[in-house]
Amino acid sequence: MSDSKVLIDARNVGVTFKVDGGEVEAVRDVSFTLRAGETTALVGESGSGKSVTARAVMRLLSKRATVADRTRIMYGDRDMAHLSDREMRGLRGNRISMIFQEPMSSLNPVYKVGAQIVEVLMLHQKLSKKAAWARAVELLDEVRIPDPESRVNQYPHQLSGGQRQRVMIAMALANRPDVLIADEPTTALDVTVQAEILHLIDDLKARLGMGVILITHDLTVVRQFADQVYVMQHGEVRESGTAEEIFGTPRHPYTKRLLASDPKGVANPLEAGRDTVLKGEGVRVQFMLRKGGAFRGTYSPLVAVDSLNLELRRGETLGLVGESGSGKTTFGQALIRLIDMGQGQVTFCGDRIEDKNRAAMRPYRSRMQIVFQDPFASLNPRMSVRQIIEEGLIVNGIGANAAERYTRMRQALRDAGLPDTIAHRFPHEFSGGQRQRLAIARAIALEPEFILLDEPTSALDLSVQAQIIELLRKLQREKGLSYLFISHDLKVVRALCHRVMVMQHGKIVEEGLVKDVLVNPETEYTKRLVRAAFEIAT
Repeated sequence: MSDSKVLIDARNVGVTFKVDGGEVEAVRDVSFTLRAGETTALVGESGSGKSVTARAVMRLLSKRATVADRTRIMYGDRDMAHLSDREMRGLRGNRISMIFQEPMSSLNPVYKVGAQIVEVLMLHQKLSKKAAWARAVELLDEVRIPDPESRVNQYPHQLSGGQRQRVMIAMALANRPDVLIADEPTTALDVTVQAEILHLIDDLKARLGMGVILITHDLTVVRQFADQVYVMQHGEVRESGTAEEIFGTPRHPYTKRLLASDPKGVANPLEAGRDTVLKGEGVRVQFMLRKGGAFRGTYSPLVAVDSLNLELRRGETLGLVGESGSGKTTFGQALIRLIDMGQGQVTFCGDRIEDKNRAAMRPYRSRMQIVFQDPFASLNPRMSVRQIIEEGLIVNGIGANAAERYTRMRQALRDAGLPDTIAHRFPHEFSGGQRQRLAIARAIALEPEFILLDEPTSALDLSVQAQIIELLRKLQREKGLSYLFISHDLKVVRALCHRVMVMQHGKIVEEGLVKDVLVNPETEYTKRLVRAAFEIAT
């Protein structure tokens, strides 16, 4: 590999952001090399500067950012750090593509996913509209999206988080670029699809001689797929080398700490005889999928949740796991009345709520909260951190005055592992992991009885995952909170949940205590999930 062509040669990359009260040096003298047919991994905790480095390569930094004069980012004989905007537009999406961390904020919500892929193909490959649509279907099939002929005509909000991420990957690979920058490409994907997508990228890399810059906090992925590894902390490279060197003989204390991180512990002991907080009986949710053109379209039903039952006790954490598109999030949102269900009954703290309208549900909203999968899409970009967290307090009449609400807001930030001095900053100024912690702070500020956690740790690095797991356990012990924990990360489920339900195609295929289901799974589907989660996928 050392003799292969150098695609990217980055030297002394430095990025400074203007913030209230001064400047923050987010990246400091970072240098790395990417060769054809190689995967170079940038790893480190949330906020270490990984994504900022990648955006500096793509020239996609905000107006508050300043790239250091000494920075050189060579692509062939061109220094991308100093190309004109027009010259960079010719490279972006064509020779150099990027998969972003949060698919919902990267996909245009008012256009069908197929139209967004077609735009890329027609712009860069000059395909006809008909040929581009046919190629879009092929690309969705290539990234393992089921029924691509139908999905190509859907909007981003009609796809699951994992499916949206796969659409982003299809768009990035559409023009067969020389360089693919993958910023947490498998964050929203379940473990089995994660392995498929990474193998797909690996296969394309080998066949096309593509170079991949992989930005991730998942060290299992890095160990298997990376050739060169750069470990970052506080905007600097602490250690670099081949994957074998980094994982075999790490030298820096920070690298050793990262490698030792993993979700640990078990759920809080659960007392017998606890009352039921949330109960669902025969819950069914059905969507209509449209196929065909504007005048000859047909509709077919898709049963996303097929007559399911669930019971959650006070102080209990129930895990809901399964592959992307299995109906986990739809089931959870139907239970707390964020989407309508076709049939079934839902009881919250003894009250039937399935027939209540929006106004009737309002008194319950402060008692049930949700942390969404995609933190950037769920945080208002025009609101400061203080406004985001205080909004729920104001709407629900919590806090006697502004001073008390401000105190609650600061405490919620501290509880979520964030400094309480960030009240006047905005969501775009934070890393993906920090934004996820903001979403958790917003939920716990209302002191609810029940929280629906939809992939709350998917964007977090391992050490922060451990902090959030311990935080959730602590809040549960102190306040008797109940959690419905939706996740594809079985390691986190094992550390946090009492019971687990496994979903596939809208049905529950297995359920029981975590120690039983994850140690001795009965169904072949669950066995496959467990193998992919606890063994390095091959």
